[in-house]
Amino acid sequence: MTIRKPNFEDMLAADQDLGLRLSTDDLTAFTGMMQAVAEDYAIVDALTPELPPVRYPRAPGHYPAPEDNPFNAWFVKSRVEGRAGGPLSGLRVALKDNIMLAGVPMMNGASSLRGYVPDVDATLVTRLLDAGAVIEGKAQCEYFCVSGSSHTSALGPVRNPHDETRSAGGSSSGCSALVASGLVDAAIGTDQGGSVRIPAAYAGFVGMKPTFGLVPYTGVMPVEMTLDHAGVMSGDVATNARVLQAIAGMDGLDPRQQDLPTDRAYGADLLAGAKGLRIAVVPEGFGWANSETGVDQAVRAAAARLDELGARVDERPIPLHRKGHAIWTPIATEGTVAQMEGLNYGSNWKGLYVTSLMRAQSDWRDHAADFPDDVKSVLLAAHYFRGQYRGQTYAKAQNLVRRLKAAYLAVLADYDMLLMPTVPLKAPKLPAVDCGPAEWVGRALEMNANTAPFNATGLPALSIPCGRADGLPVGMMLIGRDHAEAMLYRAAAAYEAAFDWKTL
Repeated sequence: MTIRKPNFEDMLAADQDLGLRLSTDDLTAFTGMMQAVAEDYAIVDALTPELPPVRYPRAPGHYPAPEDNPFNAWFVKSRVEGRAGGPLSGLRVALKDNIMLAGVPMMNGASSLRGYVPDVDATLVTRLLDAGAVIEGKAQCEYFCVSGSSHTSALGPVRNPHDETRSAGGSSSGCSALVASGLVDAAIGTDQGGSVRIPAAYAGFVGMKPTFGLVPYTGVMPVEMTLDHAGVMSGDVATNARVLQAIAGMDGLDPRQQDLPTDRAYGADLLAGAKGLRIAVVPEGFGWANSETGVDQAVRAAAARLDELGARVDERPIPLHRKGHAIWTPIATEGTVAQMEGLNYGSNWKGLYVTSLMRAQSDWRDHAADFPDDVKSVLLAAHYFRGQYRGQTYAKAQNLVRRLKAAYLAVLADYDMLLMPTVPLKAPKLPAVDCGPAEWVGRALEMNANTAPFNATGLPALSIPCGRADGLPVGMMLIGRDHAEAMLYRAAAAYEAAFDWKTL
């Protein structure tokens, strides 16, 4: 872009906006001062920034026809082959469509981003390809990744393979349908309030939200930088662990990453069994107002099966868990909108800024009337509460996260993991397109009371299918201390090996 130097009229408009009450002489003086600032901006504009190299060839791909797009799960099909002979050689992977794949369209479920084509690969994309995976394309996701259901994308609802009248879960909705149907071996989703784990529970597969910062978010469109997690979705535990092994670790470009362990071996204990594991069942994760009896019963039965496998399973209350979702809410609400207003990156952090995305997102207000009701509800809530309390509630919630995490860690000092339902209900019916705002928003946000607290605290959480209710999958969530992913995989693998959830 060309940097235009500000003139007197620009300074006058700024003065009126800021309420500085400058005199004409002062405005003239400041206009002169701005010329030197503009020259520095022009120098920066003329320099070429360093972007991560794009190493693997690919084509822009194609938009699949409806008959070639089961469950409306794909956004773009574009096959990118990774390094021959790597540890993920031949593994078919889908990417959620907020993950950048250079040269391939990305719209993040939003009509306002139609036509955007990233110029970089996300770090996790490069790592998948280095490990030999085959990226099959970009999967649909929910509009700006706000919904936990699968009905809000600008391209229409994603349907659950177990019952196409029902939600596949969101916001990683296309990934959900592709993994659950076996059309891919694994997918990379993102999770700010449960968007990897909710689909795993609704559609019956393994979903891991790892420790905050473990997987670099570089090259992924952010939602709220203190909640952003990239996670792995797969049909089985071993594949999940293999993929996490490939994409985890520091990249030097994501300030969310700090003090990560280097001795990661996520699949090392998959055959160790459940004997000796200490598991705390959290009663506050059951019996929500919208909890379904069949879901709670299936998860309690799964806990009893882990006890049969030799784990020590006890019930341990964590009363503050009942307020965890409330603590998450101001962070997600105000933080998401602040991120949008900052053109997705804001300021005051040292990460990779993808300026092409900033340009593409810069006119989002011009499209706000077209946003779905769940996005509008977040905008309205943030506008009101930030206006009334000037960000203090957001700040207080962030401070309370430390107390919430300490409450979980107090129990985890004596146990290896916590256990509760992933979501309180089985996959609900997709709402009608013309339903009112209350039903639209309710369906989008009704399910994350148990999942959201672990985005705020950053603790790793894994959803595994543990049984069925009325013929639909039920997810059991296991939560560990920071960087306890291998332990969670061990417990999940023991359950998976001993029980076929589809027959329970």
